Amino acid sequence: MAQTKLPIIGITMGDPTGVGPEIIIKVLSQESTFHFCHPVVLGDRNILERALKLLNISLTVNEMETIAPGKVHSGALNLLPLSALPLDTSGYGNPTKACGEGMVAYITEAARLALEGTIDAITTAPISKKALSDAGYSYPGHTELLAELTGSTDHVMMLAGERLRVVLVTIHCSLRDVFHLLTTEKIVKTISITNDALRDFFGEARPRIAVAALNPHAGEGGLFGSEEKTIILPAIERARQAGINVEGPLPPDTIFYHAARGGYGAVVSMYHDQGLIPLKLLHFEDAVNITLGLPIIRTSVDHGTAYDIAGTGKANPSSLLNALKIAARMAAQKKNKAPV
Repeated sequence: MAQTKLPIIGITMGDPTGVGPEIIIKVLSQESTFHFCHPVVLGDRNILERALKLLNISLTVNEMETIAPGKVHSGALNLLPLSALPLDTSGYGNPTKACGEGMVAYITEAARLALEGTIDAITTAPISKKALSDAGYSYPGHTELLAELTGSTDHVMMLAGERLRVVLVTIHCSLRDVFHLLTTEKIVKTISITNDALRDFFGEARPRIAVAALNPHAGEGGLFGSEEKTIILPAIERARQAGINVEGPLPPDTIFYHAARGGYGAVVSMYHDQGLIPLKLLHFEDAVNITLGLPIIRTSVDHGTAYDIAGTGKANPSSLLNALKIAARMAAQKKNKAPV
């Protein structure tokens, strides 16, 4: 049996026709995974057994009706089955309405179990937004669904690797819209949530946070734009008044260099590509997506369903493995244990 002191992490299987089942099997086939957590998959036995056969990996399937530390076996595929999809209508890269319903079932049950404390964290495999829509769920992705399930209104996205952590003020929108969506209030909220997460989950007693400017050279004193003076700096000043150790707005072309060398616990970025280009340059295969501001711990892979390679066995499990490690570390920190 696995050690009961380890955190129980619910892994949602994601899109049954994407690479999620494959990377889950690859991670569970590594003995070291069971050294830092109790992993339990919320998913589909048919789909996971197909992945086992594809990868030629032997894992005992420990099918569970309820989750408890004593029921989680080390070195096994601990499974809470929530769907039973037929393989002949669940071909790789071709999700159906039933697949979309399954994805929602895995996420919904994981959120419920996390809220009640049965599991300590959730780690999610990639989903298909279109399949969710086809099944009648109009959510842009995991985060919005989890926010509704947990009653959360203030949440932000952190992307993290060993060398760099980035938190986004605006996420999936056109570059043109960034200028309209940025507000002092939104930046203050992002800084505050980031500070709380670094302190509560990453063991930083007084986190040092950097805030990226929006314009080149931080606006060059207003020559290249006024947003630094009118929107970003007021947010930083409000955060400082609240006792947060924050610097900026700093030029975007240098801030990530210093952060990657250990200068800051995280960089608050104004828009998607500003933060994710440097993050993925350093952590393309092993970056982790962390939703901050929820009442539960949620980490995720930083990649999609990868239909082009689903079913080939080529998918890299590094991001999922790191997502599990970070979830375990956050859960341990939350319980005032030593970080994993």
